[in-house]
Amino acid sequence: MRPFRPATEPRDLNATDKTRANHIVDRVLALDAETAAKELADVLENFQSRHRNLLEVFEARANEMEDALAAHATFTKEQRWLVGAYFMLEYSFEAAALFNPSIVAHLDQSGAPEGGRRFILSLRAVGEGHVSSITFRSGSIDADGKVAVDKTARLASIPTVKSRTSGPDGDDVELVFTSEEDISERVIFPVTEAQSNGIEDARFVEFDDSGTKTYYATYTAYNGRAIRSELIETHDFLSFRMSPLRGAAAKNKGMALFPRRIDGKYVMIARQDNENLYLIYSNDLHSWDGGVAIVKPQFPWEFVQIGNCGSPIELDEGWLMLTHGVGPVRKYSIGAVLLDKANPCKVLARTREPLIRPEPSERQGYVPNVVYTCGAMRHKDQIVLPYAVSDTFSNFATIKIAALMAVLDG
Repeated sequence: MRPFRPATEPRDLNATDKTRANHIVDRVLALDAETAAKELADVLENFQSRHRNLLEVFEARANEMEDALAAHATFTKEQRWLVGAYFMLEYSFEAAALFNPSIVAHLDQSGAPEGGRRFILSLRAVGEGHVSSITFRSGSIDADGKVAVDKTARLASIPTVKSRTSGPDGDDVELVFTSEEDISERVIFPVTEAQSNGIEDARFVEFDDSGTKTYYATYTAYNGRAIRSELIETHDFLSFRMSPLRGAAAKNKGMALFPRRIDGKYVMIARQDNENLYLIYSNDLHSWDGGVAIVKPQFPWEFVQIGNCGSPIELDEGWLMLTHGVGPVRKYSIGAVLLDKANPCKVLARTREPLIRPEPSERQGYVPNVVYTCGAMRHKDQIVLPYAVSDTFSNFATIKIAALMAVLDG
């Protein structure tokens, strides 16, 4: 369920056309009690089984509408629910595509297979109007590398906006889901002007700060005209803080945070010039300037541009950074780079050929000829790599770390 706003302008997500809104309310108030009750019963018959706590949703929407309404008679409870219903709509958030996944270890490992691990998968979901949101799945990988994704819940819900703070760089927002909502129910839909046309390509990472674990994700906020990088912070995947990032590097997309500090500083991979990958250090998690180009297009499959495919993964051999390269006919492939652990500006090795490229049977889709990922995970001696196919659906690959090291060319 999403709020329905009769007007498309202004673009304030809490605004609506006050004249039209009041006309709708006046028509509801003009219904006699019997007709209003019948209409509400019809709404509940059609939609109550499809959504959790539907009357509460209608009540909350009616409360939101108060500022847009002219003076009116006191609503009965039934009229208030009905008014809320007239300003809601259903949105199929995954109707067009479900792609660009990232993966982190689940914070609850109970029920993991013996020798295996549970995980949380984030994905970019696209619905009507090419609006992107973040959705989630859970699953597990067993000791032999077999991946299983848990069955999704039947319902879906958006969080409550617990707080909103406006600043010079944009809104800082805290979102809260309830614990009764399965992780596959939770949908983070645009809640600020900067995100109004989409929250794209979240790169989640489990960040270790002296033993304190926090899940961060960089993502692209898109308002239909401009993009910028923003940050999600969560400890439990129930409460999420979304904040804009500052600095020259945050004006582009594709930023990825290292999973720990290096020499006391936060470290980010970014692409400031739409072509090369930069390494940036910062004392402030929210401010990113400067940086040095460390990886540039070198092989034919990445001549157009190169970008990161999620946060680097720490190995004994160094930092493993998965990359995407764009080649002829804008064909996207996935490769890898190995960075020095103490000095990640130093490139130790990289793949001459892609690890994954679009297969002939999987080249058709929402955006053809693309394989792409927003983050992989290490499990024992292998890398678990979820990836998108033609910006339409997602798949998994696994590779032994020893085999990966063998194809990295110094």
